Amino acid sequence: MRGAATISDVLVRIASSGAIGIGIAAALLLALRLLMPIAQRGKLRLPVALLGLHVAALLARLPLDPASSLYVALSVVALFLLLTALGRAAFLLVVDLILGVRLGRPLSRIIHDIIQGLVYAGVALITLRAAGVEPGSLLTTSALLTAVIGLSLQETLGNLFAGLAIQAQRPFEVGDWIQIDPDPRLIGQVIEINWRATTVLTNDQIELTVPNGTLAKSTIRNFTKPTAIARRMIEVRGPYEVSPRLVEQALLGAVASAPGVLLAPPPFVLAARFDESSIGYQVNFFIEEFARRDRIDSEVRQRIWYAFHREGIAVPFPTRIVRMAEAPSESQARSEADERQRRLQSLRVVDFIAALPPPLLDRLATLSKTCSYMTGEVVIRQGAAGHELFIVQSGEVSVVVGREGGSTAEVARLGPGKFFGEMSLMTGEPRSATIQAVSDCELVKVDKEAFHEILAAAPGIAEKITEVLVARQSALDENVSVRRARAGAEEAKATALLEKIRQFFSV
Repeated sequence: MRGAATISDVLVRIASSGAIGIGIAAALLLALRLLMPIAQRGKLRLPVALLGLHVAALLARLPLDPASSLYVALSVVALFLLLTALGRAAFLLVVDLILGVRLGRPLSRIIHDIIQGLVYAGVALITLRAAGVEPGSLLTTSALLTAVIGLSLQETLGNLFAGLAIQAQRPFEVGDWIQIDPDPRLIGQVIEINWRATTVLTNDQIELTVPNGTLAKSTIRNFTKPTAIARRMIEVRGPYEVSPRLVEQALLGAVASAPGVLLAPPPFVLAARFDESSIGYQVNFFIEEFARRDRIDSEVRQRIWYAFHREGIAVPFPTRIVRMAEAPSESQARSEADERQRRLQSLRVVDFIAALPPPLLDRLATLSKTCSYMTGEVVIRQGAAGHELFIVQSGEVSVVVGREGGSTAEVARLGPGKFFGEMSLMTGEPRSATIQAVSDCELVKVDKEAFHEILAAAPGIAEKITEVLVARQSALDENVSVRRARAGAEEAKATALLEKIRQFFSV
């Protein structure tokens, strides 16, 4: 108590001395003006205004009698104004500048406000003491007033202490994504934590102000801690006619290439339930950009549609309709004929397929199928197994080859009439390049079973295929020494490849 009284007496003497107090305040404000960033200099307006009011109060008491009550009142007001200006300036210097630089980040809003409040409370106590009022006796003689104030501020004090508990425990911080209410629309990012409430900004750009007392009693889901990785789940229905394993493979292939989806932890699919008309699947994947969760979910759903469309998997609807089997309608038959004709035209632009007799070419068009891919989807991946040949019917795809060290290079772009995947189809070798859709495209897919039927009917076509395969493999070969030596070994390589094709198809 003695030390506190001594400090307050020193401050009162400095403030009462006039020029000394004004000089100290002016020096502090000048130092802050030079040290503070330009964006924060607006904080100096309050202490400058208080210092100006202090000078005005001193000037106003000059013509008055020092013994008059008005002179004394102006002196107390001037003292309060100067101490408040000094307190605010010292607070900005110590808390905003020194502590802010030392900690590397500004203090939280609630700690900032509490320290500022303590400074103002100290100024008020010093001013009361200088005015001849003992703060301790004032509180003891106003027990009833204290009780009334305490009861009226019960909720406010509860929010204050809850805010302090939040700062101490740190269940979330400014910038974290949290959910307080079970309603998923009330998920938002914390933008401020002060002494009374926490402010959350939702994706709808709506500010939610939640009292700290309410937060202390609620279950809070933090999507940013302990790491920024969060799991997302999309429900999809699949038909009973398609095996769950095939549906799972289609879903995983669609999710893996979606932008924003992490490959580690890997996505996974669960067969969640059996409904009346479908099997319910849960597609689980992980993201790091929680703010983009809705856009990432949309990308995943779009790729699931394309994957289902390619595999011929129909999304079932919860209907109860009794259907009688009947012959295909004329319009349906016409549509299938038009689609087969389009595939036939695409097959004719492939040099070694165009050499087939018309009946076999028409049969191959019937056995093949049309697949749709969206921009950015990977059609085949380098090193993966596969037994299909693809012909670009519309759109464009990119041919990317992996190099040593993990780098990749685009070696070509294929448009309508171009084809790829012939090495894997004809020999069963792993894919030699990655093919990715540059734009939305339609590809004609010819699998091993279809080609086996064609080669069994026309074994001589294997020689024409061999010539094209040798040329294509040479274009993808990046080894210069192999290219130079290839000229003398071309015939031996073609013979070995032809024998390999015949063994693979048993023809």
